[in-house]
Amino acid sequence: MTSVRRFSLVTDVDHALMPERQAGALRVAIATQDIKGCNAHFGSAKRFAVYDVTPDSWNFVEAVAFDDVSDESGKHRTEGDDRIAPKVEALKGCHLLFCLAIGGPSAAKLVSAKIQPVKVPQPQSIEDVLSRTQTMLRTAPPPWLRKVLAEAGVSDKKPSFED
Repeated sequence: MTSVRRFSLVTDVDHALMPERQAGALRVAIATQDIKGCNAHFGSAKRFAVYDVTPDSWNFVEAVAFDDVSDESGKHRTEGDDRIAPKVEALKGCHLLFCLAIGGPSAAKLVSAKIQPVKVPQPQSIEDVLSRTQTMLRTAPPPWLRKVLAEAGVSDKKPSFED
């Protein structure tokens, strides 16, 4: 069985498993080994840093940690617990997931949970990922992001794929 630990900033307000999303924000998860950078494959990520991102700011929501992760060998385990389903379940409510790599079956599970996986070409700081997300929100978002924004209720207009 995979254990999941959630870490969030302590406030005076009690909250559910995943704190409520800030109005008008896109909830972004970042696969990380050290809470400093986007530096992990989805299956082998020990942690996910979760942020609410708007065009003008970002706020840390929580970090989700896992004990049972893959070894990045590319081999699928035939026995034991599923390591992907608990991650997908823990990230429900997020709109985007940034990671170094992700397998097809894992990506399909995320997409069915309405989480859009985004692969980054090389490790980068969490701040760089969040800044890039803000730039996409402020300028003309690509069609896939406009669709995510519309489904998340962040954008008023329906996505146009004519651009």
